[in-house]
Amino acid sequence: MNAPERAPLAAPKYIVSEGNEAAALAVALARPDMVSVYPITPQSSLVEHVARLIADGRMDADIVDAEGEHSVLSVLQGAALAGARTYTATCGPGLAFMFEPYFRTSGMRLPIVMSIVTRDGITPQSVWGGHQDAMTVREVGWVQIYCETVQEVLDTTLMAFKIAEHRDVMLPVNICLDGNYLSYGASRITVPEQADVDAFLGARDVNWHAALDPLRPMAVDPLTGGASGSGPATFVRYRKGQCRGMQNALRVIAEVHDEFAARFGRSWAPLLEEYHMDDAEFALMTLGSMSGAAKDAVDEARADGVRVGIIKLKTFSPFPVAALLPALSRIRALGVVDRSVGFRWNCGPMYQEALAALYRSGRHIPVASFIGGLAGADITVAHFHRVIAHTQSLRTECADDEPIWLNEHD
Repeated sequence: MNAPERAPLAAPKYIVSEGNEAAALAVALARPDMVSVYPITPQSSLVEHVARLIADGRMDADIVDAEGEHSVLSVLQGAALAGARTYTATCGPGLAFMFEPYFRTSGMRLPIVMSIVTRDGITPQSVWGGHQDAMTVREVGWVQIYCETVQEVLDTTLMAFKIAEHRDVMLPVNICLDGNYLSYGASRITVPEQADVDAFLGARDVNWHAALDPLRPMAVDPLTGGASGSGPATFVRYRKGQCRGMQNALRVIAEVHDEFAARFGRSWAPLLEEYHMDDAEFALMTLGSMSGAAKDAVDEARADGVRVGIIKLKTFSPFPVAALLPALSRIRALGVVDRSVGFRWNCGPMYQEALAALYRSGRHIPVASFIGGLAGADITVAHFHRVIAHTQSLRTECADDEPIWLNEHD
């Protein structure tokens, strides 16, 4: 039987938008039942856009302007348990303040979607972009997806609802967009029509596994553990379920991206993007908006005959090991550029993950850790030429034990 023909898409609607506004427009198109917000730089304009869309009648959702981020996520947990589609956004100290309910959200398998407008850590005081906030919570059980462009922010935010609510996943999802560079960076984007988004997302079925109903009382998040009874076994079952959902997410993310491309005609790499990797002798690994400057530098190096490529991660959590191994198997050296710090190992978090993936593959190649873009600093094409030159030298030299700090003398 032939698949039914889809109705043609409406004519494209182009606007100029910053990343925060694009995220808000995507949220409105996803038709959440409730949003809960608290502003914090550089996320503030995102939730202001959401509030304006609701006030202007362009978005039919309840909004709770809570007294702080801990309450923001706690409010949404109750709404999600009652079957509502939910959304919020935060960053930096706001994410730290909501850590307790943030941890609980994944354990209760609540498909809340939250933008992290990534921001560096304090102290020293910083209100500027970096990946430190999102990287600090990377092990808490949320799916984390990073965007490179404003259009990708809009499209990925739409896809996040479908990923989170998939029955094989049922986990919260973070869409990570770089503070300053994407949050305030403006570009032309295509905004889909509501009917097309409705057809893509389909009928919501948010909380089929547990829904609050006053006529059917139930315990939510019961105390587990202890020396007797089935407490430990229950706890283990929950943790195994979370891990299974995270691994299922790798498949579902790819499927949702394929469906989005087929319906809207825009294609994004779901787990990672390989750029000029077919014949690359060595590669750079990037994340987020820095990838644009990296691609320009690689294009220039390619024009000079340098066989370098880029592995740009999009999905960071769960880490796409199986998708990464084929690319790693073809290169002789790797330079990993992080926009955050892994304090325990004196390197970047993505660098640690790359080493673990190489160990899984059984390969031993030199890998260098580069750290740049902290506190909103630029990672320029010139910086990436430095990364390329150093990584190229690793084919015949040993990698440094220390990270290379790209903005140390800027």
